This record gives sequence, structure tokens and C-alpha cells, in this order.
Amino acid sequence: MRVLVTGASGMLGRATATGLLERGDEVTVLQRRPAGLPCREVLGDVADPAAVARAVRGQGAVLHLAAKVDVTGPWAGYAHANIMGTRTVLDACRAAGVGRLVHVSSPSVAHAGTALAGVGAGPADPARARGRYSRSKAVAELDALAADSPALAVLAVRPHLVWGPGDTQLVGRIVERARTGRLPVIGSGAALIDTTYVDNAAAALVAAVDACGPVHGEALVVSNGEPRPVAEVLGRLCRAAGVPGPRGRVPFGAAWLAGAAAEGVWAATRRRSVPPLTRFLAEQLATAHWFDQRRTRAALGWRPAVGLDEGFARLCAWYLGRDAS
Repeated sequence: MRVLVTGASGMLGRATATGLLERGDEVTVLQRRPAGLPCREVLGDVADPAAVARAVRGQGAVLHLAAKVDVTGPWAGYAHANIMGTRTVLDACRAAGVGRLVHVSSPSVAHAGTALAGVGAGPADPARARGRYSRSKAVAELDALAADSPALAVLAVRPHLVWGPGDTQLVGRIVERARTGRLPVIGSGAALIDTTYVDNAAAALVAAVDACGPVHGEALVVSNGEPRPVAEVLGRLCRAAGVPGPRGRVPFGAAWLAGAAAEGVWAATRRRSVPPLTRFLAEQLATAHWFDQRRTRAALGWRPAVGLDEGFARLCAWYLGRDAS
């Protein structure tokens, strides 16, 4: 199959493109900077119609991962990459006669800040989603699913908290805060959360390319299906990286207020760095969020091959190898 992967310079995009290449697909990747993969590469902005049209031409399927993934920053950046980028991809798919589009979304599009325990993929809700990233991704998912038609099958997949070796978004930030003694447990630390090891998330997206068509017009949450207390997850990630685990506990209310204050300071001073805490992060670390995987596994014909314990061991080996070099 000829497959376009947008956003292949990120950890998950790169792993997914590699998975497609390894099984023999003809892969094109589109992103702003070189990904260094052995395939056709188009460099450009995902919201640039000309660049996207070049990348989409001749493809049988598109796997759309490109997005602005962050916790702060002006709305315009999220709207450009996540909303306009998705609309540009949709327009290009329709113009080029692409038959399948797998749109990579996020469980946060349906998260209003309260606990999610054993639920399925609820509807994306931009009005209730928390933070600019989540709201922009909610709009993008709604746009993508609205484009589902007999000519273009659209399937939305929401990988949940993807992590693995080389991850700078989740693992990198946790490890850096732990190393500097700025990683407390928010609330009790007992809230159950589910995560997804990167190889499992990539395999699920490859499976989604194959399933898209018979399965379409819906959203599916992908995770390892192994919910653990948040304090345990943080501790295991820190132990794998060889840094001290979380220190101290902060009540959720205090953490939420501190996050709001930090966001205000960062916005007022237009800082480009990531604040030490945000309201969304406080909610994520203090509330349960794990998902029923039965529909996902049946629809995709997929199951995670790497358990969490094996994932932590692989992460530890990666850090040991990096430190040794």
C-alpha cells in the first residue's frame, strides 16, 4: 500500500512510519524537518495546501499525526497546526481521491477534568475539553469525522499517554523535573491511569490503516489496557531513568491554583518554555483516566504486544545505553 504519514519526525510518527516500511508498504512522510527515514520525504507545513497536495498525490491511505503538542502557547499556533492542518489534509485527500484517512486524535478531546474510569471513546467536545491543545484537537477530530463518506473512509484513533525510549514529551519532562526535585505527587497518587508503550501505539495505528474502510466514522481510544496508580507510573519512569522518584505531595486544589498562576505568568511574559505546572497537568495527575479497550481491539484486530513491565525494562536499557555512550 502507498501510505502518507504526516508528522513522522515525532516519536510516534517515526515508529509508525517504520512499522509500515518494515511490512513492505511504500511510505511517504510529511513534516517540517527531515525525519531521516528511508522513504520519500516531503518537507513542509501541514497547513500548506501545496505541500500537502504534493505529499498526498498517489496515496492509497493517509495517516495524519502532525500536530502542535504542548501545554502552553497562543491559540493561533494550535489552530494553525491542528485545525487548519487537518482541514488541509482533508481537502487534499478528497481532491486526490484518497480512500482512507486515519486521523490521530487524543483522549483529552473528551476529557472535561473529571475522572474517566473504564469508559469508551466519548464524543469530542471542544467546549468542555481542557486547554488549547485539547480544544483544538477536539475541533480537528469533529472535522475529520464529519468528512467520513463512501469516497473517503475516516477513522479517528486516540492513543493515550504514549511513552518510550527517546520520548521528550512525557518521559523527558517527568525525568527532568524529578532530577531537579520538582516532581511531587498531586493528590493521593492513587488515581488509576493508563498509558501506551510507543511500539503498541504504532502497531495500533498500522492496524488502523488496514481496518479503515470496514471500520469508519468513529473514534477509538488506544492504550496498554493496564491501569496503574499514577504514583507508581511516575516512580517506575523515574527508576528506569535512574533519577529520584516523586518527592512530597501537593493537594489537588493547591496544585490547580499553582498551575493557573503559572499559566498566567507565562502568558503575560510570553515565555516559550514550559511552566512547571498547569491546570491540565494537575488534573491529569490527580484524576483517574483509563479506558475500556474491548471495542478498540475488536475493531482493529490488535492487542498490545509489549506489557508495561517490559516497557519499563526497555526504557531502563535505553537510558543505560545512552549513559554508557
